[in-house]
Amino acid sequence: MSTRATPPDAPSTRKGRATRERIVAAAADLMYRHGVAGTSTPAVRDAAGVSSSQIYHYFADKEALVRAVVDYRAQTVVGETHEPMLAAIEGIDGLRAWRDTIISIQEDAGCQGGCPLGSLGSELAELDHVARHDVAAGFSRWEAALRACLHGMRDRGQLIPAADPGQLATAMLAALEGGLLLAQVERNVRPLAAALDVMISLIESLAPPRQPQPGDPAS
Repeated sequence: MSTRATPPDAPSTRKGRATRERIVAAAADLMYRHGVAGTSTPAVRDAAGVSSSQIYHYFADKEALVRAVVDYRAQTVVGETHEPMLAAIEGIDGLRAWRDTIISIQEDAGCQGGCPLGSLGSELAELDHVARHDVAAGFSRWEAALRACLHGMRDRGQLIPAADPGQLATAMLAALEGGLLLAQVERNVRPLAAALDVMISLIESLAPPRQPQPGDPAS
């Protein structure tokens, strides 16, 4: 069952909410494949199987629809995918499993499309400052999930006290987004894997020194 949050302007009826969600999902798919500028309202209408009047009933203009798509992507990419994965991580092996999942997703997609949220941000950053702010909020949510994961590792003694979860989370997200872009351009997961591996190795290097255990050979 979807955990997607209900938008504040959602229709009051189940049928209305379903129609609105269908429009947003169709718009999100088209904008991911063709870009915001390359997606027209008639194209969204046809893909969603609705009328133009239904679109304008739920969205005052294309800008409002774009902002709904940004919210949709923030929820599906961060809220429904990465937040649960990161919340379940208990150590460096969990980070590696998260990395493997990201690589697998990109391999399955043929490294096409890049990050659904990042692609919107790249296109909208200088064109729609309200949408840019919404994309930034989505990335802040993603960064917060990474930071909470690393805080947990530090609190469990898996990282030294001097480790900075906030700085590491920012660097990890930057590495992930940069790696996704390069993977998209090169059609190869190599740069994405390298970026994540370097960050995970850095985090692993911040583990406290292993304490001698009974039975260890004498030095």
